[in-house]
Amino acid sequence: MINVLFVAVGGAIGATLRYLISIFMIQVFGTGFPFGTLLVNVIGSFLMGLIFTLGEVSHVPPDYKAFFGVGMLGALTTFSTFSNETFLLMQEGDWLQAFLNVLLNVCLCLFMVYLAQQLVISRV
Repeated sequence: MINVLFVAVGGAIGATLRYLISIFMIQVFGTGFPFGTLLVNVIGSFLMGLIFTLGEVSHVPPDYKAFFGVGMLGALTTFSTFSNETFLLMQEGDWLQAFLNVLLNVCLCLFMVYLAQQLVISRV
């Protein structure tokens, strides 16, 4: 039951961070491209790679996995937001931005997981 509390607290932190990062990115870059979603997905992918790989090479308590992996990162990164923003770009006829959004999110996030794993493995 304690893991549920860890997920809830981590989720609250992740959701708040996502909101603040999105607002910041809109203030910096405007609303023409969903940079906020891209950034939280890239950051979240890197952190997920770290947590997963640390769990593979050393003992990470289940409480930490619940807090960070399921709670915080689950709320920080959202595939539904990414999908909705991409669909809205397509509806607006901005196919280049939609394609760029998919390409950047998928490629950068996969690379960040790889990079995080390599950082952990090189330290073990």
